[in-house]
Amino acid sequence: MPLPTTDLTERPPLSEVGAAPERLAGSRNLVQLIQMRWLAVAGQLLTILAVHFLLGVSLPLVEMLTLLAVLALFNLASWMRNRLALPVSNGELFAALLVDVAVLSGQLFFAGGVSNPFIYLYLLQVAVGSVLLKPRYIWAIVVVTSLCFVALTQWHRPLPAPGMMSPSMSAQYIGGLLVCFVLNASLLVIFIGRIGRNLRQRDASLADLRQRAAEEEHIVRMGLLASGAAHELGTPLATLSVILGDWARMAPFAAEPELREEIEEMQVQLKRCKSIVSGILLSAGEARGEAPEETTLHDFLDDLVDEWRTTRPVTSLHYKRDDVPDVPIISDSALKQMIGNVLDNALEAAPKSPLWLTVDCDEDTLTLHVLDNGPGFAPQMLEQFGKPYQSSKGKPGGGLGLFLSVNVARTLGGRIEARNRMEGGAEVIITLPLATLMPPEWAPHGA
Repeated sequence: MPLPTTDLTERPPLSEVGAAPERLAGSRNLVQLIQMRWLAVAGQLLTILAVHFLLGVSLPLVEMLTLLAVLALFNLASWMRNRLALPVSNGELFAALLVDVAVLSGQLFFAGGVSNPFIYLYLLQVAVGSVLLKPRYIWAIVVVTSLCFVALTQWHRPLPAPGMMSPSMSAQYIGGLLVCFVLNASLLVIFIGRIGRNLRQRDASLADLRQRAAEEEHIVRMGLLASGAAHELGTPLATLSVILGDWARMAPFAAEPELREEIEEMQVQLKRCKSIVSGILLSAGEARGEAPEETTLHDFLDDLVDEWRTTRPVTSLHYKRDDVPDVPIISDSALKQMIGNVLDNALEAAPKSPLWLTVDCDEDTLTLHVLDNGPGFAPQMLEQFGKPYQSSKGKPGGGLGLFLSVNVARTLGGRIEARNRMEGGAEVIITLPLATLMPPEWAPHGA
């Protein structure tokens, strides 16, 4: 069976991957702000001309059109700045909104202040800020617009329009307008913020589900590949086993102790290969070799440690399982491979140092701690722990062992976590609910 090859391209650093979406979002937000500002310029120009020439209200056209030209020039500069492809910070967007607020305040100063019905355009700035900015900048916009509102109650040119030439408004009315404005602005910030947070949580949940589906599809493909390879390897392994058995009985080999010892070592390693092939097929749901059997937790752990010690070039493995209940469990090849993969990774990280395997049980949860004296995990590895092809070994295809182990633990209702020890080295913690390991008749009721 020909094995398909996997082309593993070099990935960019995680810092660049994480920064790219934020940089793109900042640039898109600036584009949206530029487009809205062009609409504001056009809307203000039409409004000023219509009020002055159609409604016959005398406005200070020079001053108001000058402010409008300043806003248009600023928007043109923002468009040119966005073409530089530099990252756009939240502070830059905040400064741009302050320019919009300043120009709007100037227009309202020349057109009646708080008596102008367009005073509530400040709420548009608050709403835009609530969508684009971080909380500290959003509330700063609320404070700035509120101060501008208060200032316009005291300093403004009266609007010479019919019905607008009455004496100044009472302090109570102005106070009511201010309270109404602050209340509306605060509610906008709170509820737009909540809606945005809910949308982000939904998007994060969907992204997590997509990631999990992709990982499960990846596991299925690897399972099919491994199952096919295991079937193909079965015949040559059986042939090698027969040949080694014949060699062991031949007089020339039997008479040489060194050759006999080497043949026995080859038979041990061949037996391990056959066991691995059987485990792959059992994990794929196919029968080959010994089927999963009922045993006890103590026997399972002791046999696993003894087998791992004898088949790996380990210097020292300190094994401890104090106060662990000896409950009946189902010995499954996937469970053995999961723990074996974690031990193998610890051995590769510290091949000449002792390892530790500590097992404890807290009520209905089994916890295994695997510790080593290696260099520990890099920060990027901890962030992407258990993801496929995330490995510190620097070889193609690395990291699949931990990836499979994490998914086996997840299937059993548990999890695998990693951390760096304060005294040096790394620790991997496997947490499994006992109920998923026990036979159905022994599992707690409702588990």
